[in-house]
Amino acid sequence: VQLQASGGGLVQAGDSLRLSCVTSSARIFSSTIMGWFRQAPGKERDFVALIRWGTQATSYADSVKGRFTISRGDAPNTVFLQMNSLKPEDTATYYCASTVSWSTRASGYNNWGQGTLVTVSS
Repeated sequence: VQLQASGGGLVQAGDSLRLSCVTSSARIFSSTIMGWFRQAPGKERDFVALIRWGTQATSYADSVKGRFTISRGDAPNTVFLQMNSLKPEDTATYYCASTVSWSTRASGYNNWGQGTLVTVSS
């Protein structure tokens, strides 16, 4: 199963961006967890948000609560990350990933897409 992330770019502080993650899987099981992580240069890959495909239950990192929203899209097998009120500290490469168990750890995910770079200027 391949994951394809897109939507990154260069924006100013306070702007918004929407990232998309499309999976090549013909069917996503309801128990599947889709997650977004980010990695800044020289830093570890950090959890951002996740969603359980079937129930659409979500979880967010404290640093993005109230600003970012993860959701399933109307387009088949697509997950979005709506990012509002972006800050320079949100600058990172953002990755989408999938797993079968609820996890906020990168090590808990076994399927990763390529990253999409988000740069927020002050």
